[in-house]
Amino acid sequence: MSLQLAQIIEVLGGQLEQGDPAMEIQAIASLEDAGPQDFSFLSNPKLQGQMLASQAGCIAVSAQMQEKARQRGGSYLVVDNPYLYFARLTQLWRKHHAIRPVTAGIHPSAVVEEGAIVHASASIGPLCHVASGAVIGADSVLTSRVTVGADCVLGQRVLVQPGAVIGGDGFGFANERGRWIKIEQLGGVQIGDDVEIGANTCIDRGALRDTIIANGVKIDNQVQIGHNVEIGEHSAMAGCVGIAGSAKIGRQCTVGGAGMILGHLEIADNVHISAATVVSRSIRQPGQYTGFFPIDDNGSWEKNAATLKHLHALRDRIKALEQTQKNG
Repeated sequence: MSLQLAQIIEVLGGQLEQGDPAMEIQAIASLEDAGPQDFSFLSNPKLQGQMLASQAGCIAVSAQMQEKARQRGGSYLVVDNPYLYFARLTQLWRKHHAIRPVTAGIHPSAVVEEGAIVHASASIGPLCHVASGAVIGADSVLTSRVTVGADCVLGQRVLVQPGAVIGGDGFGFANERGRWIKIEQLGGVQIGDDVEIGANTCIDRGALRDTIIANGVKIDNQVQIGHNVEIGEHSAMAGCVGIAGSAKIGRQCTVGGAGMILGHLEIADNVHISAATVVSRSIRQPGQYTGFFPIDDNGSWEKNAATLKHLHALRDRIKALEQTQKNG
């Protein structure tokens, strides 16, 4: 199936330049891969060279890139935010091209225990398990093999990808003469509206109070969220992030892939943590934070790592030399 440019513009807006609104768009593609009947977009000015060489039938660009698009020739669409336009277009495309649209209801292989509440518009996919006391809100979708534990509440329009576990026990033990004694996890999980949870992600239930995922949060695959964690509205985290128990993440924060946040820390609103960074202290001010050793060839890395161990002693020597020079 295809969409005419006119159909796309009618729904999403944009100003068509140098093009035929009746053009049939067969696919959405990257600048490099797009062909004469494909739609693409330029969201990063650094890629304007790719745009100039692109074979795309139509390209969405910002007003700042309009002159470059004109140089390329062919159709282009001027929009406020090309990347956001691309996101909206993928939603429109999915709506028109879904092979099997999501339908409300409970799959025959799913288990929904007595006492669970599933909204009539929600979809519970194959081999899912919803425990007693759980609540699944309107238009929420559990794709397949999703587990929602007792007393866990999902809001409206929540999308949970395969294999995710919501409400497994948090990791809590007390030590008695070398033996670990389990601390029963008595809290639940509260998930707001418009949250997305990736495949094989685990969100542990709270020990005493609930783990809280606020509205609009986006969580990638294989993320571990410990008990009593709180994540603020519209924050997002990439794959393999780990957040230890009782950490509090503010609103509109991002955590890059494999970033780690230690327990009981507080992260302010609008903090952005780079991939592979280990956060070992609370962050009180918004901004970008990075903390990892840069990659190098192994020989250079070993030499730098060996030098790193002596930084403290070298600092003391430099301070002593500065003091000697000052006194001299």
